[in-house]
Amino acid sequence: MMMICEQNRLAVAFAATTRTSVARRSSSSPSSSSSLLRVSSSIGSCLFVAAGFAIASLNQPAFGFAFARSMSGSITSRDASGNIFVTPRNEAKQSALVIITHGLGDTSEGWLDAAEEFSQRMPHIKFILPNAPVQRVTMNMGMSMPSWYDIVGLDARSAENCKGIEESQAKLEKFLRDEHENIGLPYERMILAGFSQGGALSLYTGLQLPHKIGGILVMSGYLPAKSKVKVTPGLEQTPILHCHGTADPLVRLESAYQSKEAVIAMGVSNYEIKTYPMEHSACQEELVDVREFILKILPDDGACYVKLKDPKEMSVKELKEAIKRAGIGRKAIGFMEKSEYVNLLIQFREGTL
Repeated sequence: MMMICEQNRLAVAFAATTRTSVARRSSSSPSSSSSLLRVSSSIGSCLFVAAGFAIASLNQPAFGFAFARSMSGSITSRDASGNIFVTPRNEAKQSALVIITHGLGDTSEGWLDAAEEFSQRMPHIKFILPNAPVQRVTMNMGMSMPSWYDIVGLDARSAENCKGIEESQAKLEKFLRDEHENIGLPYERMILAGFSQGGALSLYTGLQLPHKIGGILVMSGYLPAKSKVKVTPGLEQTPILHCHGTADPLVRLESAYQSKEAVIAMGVSNYEIKTYPMEHSACQEELVDVREFILKILPDDGACYVKLKDPKEMSVKELKEAIKRAGIGRKAIGFMEKSEYVNLLIQFREGTL
């Protein structure tokens, strides 16, 4: 077996002038802005070649701590498991959810720049970036890396052996369920999205949910464990957008068409494939299409604003956490009474602060 290691750059470009990109791969120093904002992730990539198959490991540093970061219209926070949440600064104005699942060997950090840029353009949407567990990947010589499930090989038969996929499926389902049960967000105001292995997991999960969601977005992915997939009755009309590079050497374009054929055979009728002149990555044209797909399904709708807990019914701890997430913690300095926290949060939510 021969191992080839090379530097792989995943470049995500947006036409924007509203903010400066922040490079997170090795430091937190700001990058320069221009009329064409380019958010680039320099990713260490290892390609393992054996018996004619190749698979990529996109190695990213994992973050084991939680903190919040404020953008002009959103708040970015992390939990202890490395999951990232890009939330509207005023949580009461959230009316939709998009979950973006990263690829093999990457972490939730890999799509953070894209999620934050999307958030600036779609401030009514909350973005969740789940973080995959570290586990052995058979195809990569048994090395441990962030992975949603084990990959034995890239041929169709090997794609049926996806040990661990049910556990990852349950994780995505829990994110959706929590948003619905905790803040009343309708399932049809949610989209599952992902890149590469993350796109595969999103497709696998989205077709088998107990409730119909707004749509499924697959970027450079495929349908895994096809023999296990049982489309939930009522989900056949779920819109699916599959974006893929015509020169993808890892997940070949034919995999996209084979996935569509398999899903259509299961009764699904709304499956669109869009192609781009690129390899296994993302490009500006694709991300424009992604944004349009999201906005078509999840336009801002005040009738769907989430139902947050009344500040008067919150504990002091809950109030402090909500105020911190809103980025107005400094205004609470010196507060002694619960009523002060309550009034501050109410004013913020009502836009009278």
